[in-house]
Amino acid sequence: MINQQRLRDYFLELVKIDSESRHERQVALKLWADLEALGATVVEDDAGSKIGSDSGNLIAVLKGNRPDVPPLLLSAHMDTVVPGKSIKPVVEGDIVRTDGATILGGDDKSGVAALMEAVRCAREQGLPLSDLEVVFTICEEKGLLGAKEVDVSRLRSRYGLVLDSDQPGVLFTRAPAADHMEFRVYGLEAHAGVAPERGLSAIKVAAEAIAQMRLGRIDFETTANIGVINGGAATNIIPNQVVVHGEARSRSLEKLEAQTRHMVGRFEEAAARHSVTLDGKTVQARVEPKIIRAYDAMNVPDDAPIVRLVQEAAAALGGTVPLKAMGGGCDANVFNGKGLSVANLGTGMRDIHTTSEWLDFRDLEQTAELLLEVVRRHSTGKAL
Repeated sequence: MINQQRLRDYFLELVKIDSESRHERQVALKLWADLEALGATVVEDDAGSKIGSDSGNLIAVLKGNRPDVPPLLLSAHMDTVVPGKSIKPVVEGDIVRTDGATILGGDDKSGVAALMEAVRCAREQGLPLSDLEVVFTICEEKGLLGAKEVDVSRLRSRYGLVLDSDQPGVLFTRAPAADHMEFRVYGLEAHAGVAPERGLSAIKVAAEAIAQMRLGRIDFETTANIGVINGGAATNIIPNQVVVHGEARSRSLEKLEAQTRHMVGRFEEAAARHSVTLDGKTVQARVEPKIIRAYDAMNVPDDAPIVRLVQEAAAALGGTVPLKAMGGGCDANVFNGKGLSVANLGTGMRDIHTTSEWLDFRDLEQTAELLLEVVRRHSTGKAL
């Protein structure tokens, strides 16, 4: 059994430590000390210097007493989105909420707290224990940047869990790959009142392209969005440049590539329709697309060892764990792309990334209890 009050207190302690992306240092120092108190060997990698954070990823090894059982990877991320400074949680019975001025930080300090409580209990209760490898990442909210810098060659684990999703008692085994896109559209500046016919509006080109796109929910496993537009200098100047940022996601690589081609194509077609001839010289609107594969898909088979392990742990507790697909990415996407088999266990965070965020402590306790049973069963060599 877990210590429910300790888990609640620890979660509240964690969310009061500011750790917006690229400013994870203080929570990292807290976790470092707590892991070492549990007997772990902790190292910090150089991810921070590479991606502009004041902390690197923490990689901890808790030695067990079952050297015949392979190690298990457990992971959560330390950073939060904004506004995440000076968080003041409000507790109302079993519910903890933000005070409305900030996020709560359950994404992902609920995962961190559940993970730490399960490890503490495993140590305290003297359970047979395999080695546990704990990875706390930075800058997950900036595009899984910390996980991308984790050197998995220093890990012995071949499978494990990330704790970073909303639905408690649900194991997410599938998640989309994502392409991030930048479209830099070039037109020609001119005075908007005196000589508009001598200009090419980059904003108009971009608007036509976007208007022709399939966006939003494309199908049950594919989405697309245009999220940021920057351009123009003044209302009396025909804009000669605009930059558009968007994304596409799909659990099907074929569909993702088709959606990305579609979005690029709409920009190229719109640019091709716009030109102006000045003094015998034709100026053509143009677009420079930049496509980056943000992360690969997560697709953990239903019969994978980590899936069987979680399902058997849930059954031992008298429950079940449904397997679901998620629409967003998480560190598990990156770990799977690096050759590991990692699924995402829900923790119960609600209305995340908003100032209305809340969490039911009973969901968090359920997650920690399930994780403790996962650790116990893994360490006995079952479901391997």
